[in-house]
Amino acid sequence: MTKQQANWSPYDNNGGTCVAIAGADYCVIAADTRMSTGYSILSRDYSKIFQLADKSLMASSGFQADVRALQKVLAARHLVSYLSFIYQHQHNKQMSCPAMAQLLSNTLYYKRFFPYYAFNVLGGLDSEGKGCVFTYDAVGSYERVGYSSQGSGATLITPFLDNQLKSPSPLLLPAKDAVTPLSESEAIDLVKTCFASASERDIYTGDKLEIVILNASGIRREYLELRKD
Repeated sequence: MTKQQANWSPYDNNGGTCVAIAGADYCVIAADTRMSTGYSILSRDYSKIFQLADKSLMASSGFQADVRALQKVLAARHLVSYLSFIYQHQHNKQMSCPAMAQLLSNTLYYKRFFPYYAFNVLGGLDSEGKGCVFTYDAVGSYERVGYSSQGSGATLITPFLDNQLKSPSPLLLPAKDAVTPLSESEAIDLVKTCFASASERDIYTGDKLEIVILNASGIRREYLELRKD
């Protein structure tokens, strides 16, 4: 008689794709709203974008229970009733996006032995008003880049972004700005093209695209319908 053994994992992968593009004076962060497990769709209207500060936004794919836990930890560490920053009380200013990037890295690294199964991209504006994007692995290793993609559709979208944007290598000397040469409207159109294409090939990406545009004027959102099947 064959011995049967029950397998259980504390993790799941709820799919979805996130993209961020940094420009000279803006940052575009986008994610689809489909949350699924296996071949089942759990939600068609689940936002994967979370605002950490006035000029910092995080988009996350992976196991959404861990993503939500990570968001709560970040909120508990930095927010008082989600309205005012402890950091702001201590330093009399909002936390910059690069500072928030380091804080997110530390938070992920603290859990490296039982990590959050969350793959994050952080976008916003730095102290000079330039767009910045930081890409992460599950245990907090991160890098500032001109654009990034995470999630189930990242293998489809990243080569396309490489072809269109050709970001300079961080190893080049002297160092070059990581921002992309596109205008804000061009970046938004590129993101829409990326997701429209990825949703044709990736069953975990679809339903609706949420685009958040961050610039000196503030934050605004745009939406685009994607494939429902």
